[in-house]
Amino acid sequence: MLKQVLPVLCLILPAASAWAQTEATPPAVQTEAAAGAEAEAVPEKILVVGQKPGPGLWKVSKDGHVLWVFGTYSPLPQKMEWRSQQVESVLSQSQEYLTPPGASASVGWLRGLTLLPSLIGVKKNPDGATLKDVLPADVYARWLPLKAKYLGDNDSIERERPIFVAETLFRAGMQQAGLSKGYEVGRKLDGIVKQHNIKVVKTGIQLPTDDASGMMKDFKKSQLADVACFSKTLERLESDLDAMRVRANAWAKGDLEAIQKLSFPDQETECGDAMLNAEFAKSRPGFQNVKERMQAAWVTAAEKALATNNSTFATLRLADILKPDGYLAALKAKGYTVESPD
Repeated sequence: MLKQVLPVLCLILPAASAWAQTEATPPAVQTEAAAGAEAEAVPEKILVVGQKPGPGLWKVSKDGHVLWVFGTYSPLPQKMEWRSQQVESVLSQSQEYLTPPGASASVGWLRGLTLLPSLIGVKKNPDGATLKDVLPADVYARWLPLKAKYLGDNDSIERERPIFVAETLFRAGMQQAGLSKGYEVGRKLDGIVKQHNIKVVKTGIQLPTDDASGMMKDFKKSQLADVACFSKTLERLESDLDAMRVRANAWAKGDLEAIQKLSFPDQETECGDAMLNAEFAKSRPGFQNVKERMQAAWVTAAEKALATNNSTFATLRLADILKPDGYLAALKAKGYTVESPD
């Protein structure tokens, strides 16, 4: 119901948004050597199929208690069947499963129905503007061939905000490239949790919805600084589709080094910031420091589990594992031992 009634809320949450499903390893300055490695990797266009284990498990420990962390990644090959005997074995013997970090809100069914009228036109540019009106001429010129390639004859999309168009275009590009969101991995993990009756601990934070109607009104009339989001999305589709396949294959093979070698335009950060820094969000205290609060809530749940259980299992996006100020770095700073997969 949340995604139907409050799509804006879903978009501004880094872990709940569509952008969050596209993993972004911390961008680095691309040296000539790195550029050469990327150029060598690009020719690998045939996606792997069949069963693949993905990367190994990170081990967080203290005083004989262990938290095992599995790194998820997206996009992945559409036809990949995921199975890891190591993950199945460790998860089945754990006392708790920590859900991935996130943020959610609930307005209730009846109240949600009253908000439906306010959703009309929520994706449109204010004052009837079109993409041609709100985008720089050079960016709009780059958009047209990609629109024709991935979306075909779709004139109605020309009146949507750049951030929504970027999301639609990126999804279509991934589909044509033989890539998917990789939901199969999460579904398999949920099945193991149910099969072994493992306790599920939710680690997300709750956001206020007392002014949902007002937020919708403010959003529809406000401008967004989302041109950078749109431009980065175009850049990624123009230059990164082959490398996306390489990274997807690298995850399936457990080759973390190959993933980290390939830099790419980070449209996820640009699109997330466009929402988080918009006036309709900045003026509401309950929507401040969402990323920091999500991480703090997950770390708190992880510490509690490490103090209580012999074995706990959790999943995190690879981006959140690998970045220097990420979730596991926070646990390491608190004195826990963190070991990477072999």
